[in-house]
Amino acid sequence: MAATQRRLAILCSHLRTTDSPPTPTLFSGVSHSFCASSEQRLSDSNEVNQNNDCVFCKIIRGESPAFKLYEDDMCLCILDTSPLSHGHSLIIPKSHFSSLEATPPSVVAAMCSKVPIISNAIMKTTDSDSFNLLVNNGAAAGQVIFHTHIHIIPRKAHDCLWASESCRV
Repeated sequence: MAATQRRLAILCSHLRTTDSPPTPTLFSGVSHSFCASSEQRLSDSNEVNQNNDCVFCKIIRGESPAFKLYEDDMCLCILDTSPLSHGHSLIIPKSHFSSLEATPPSVVAAMCSKVPIISNAIMKTTDSDSFNLLVNNGAAAGQVIFHTHIHIIPRKAHDCLWASESCRV
């Protein structure tokens, strides 16, 4: 446990953009956003219910805990709660969009612009050689949470994370 705490503290120290505390804490909320809005002006009541039930919207509203690595006005980066590898992280927009094609280009650009700094810090902290950048867009592609997000999955040589990879040395 102490080693995990230390690694997370190091990771956070590489990602901090403000004068926030050096030790990681559970994330308890972010600034006001579409997901947090109490006056959602959507014509489709099903979409309102999806936002209310969306785990990422709950994290953004401060209703569910998450380990925050990065935050700005447009997006948030958190550790995945079911990681494929140590340091597996998610970049999520603060506004609810159910799929990549529903996400405005400016939001996608804001999310993608964070990939270099976040992935470099994650690779350095986890001693990884590489990383996968992944978007599961739609149920057939494996999307489980229907709120646009980008996975950053740290990789090491011969980790055989995907069944299609050869584990030969």
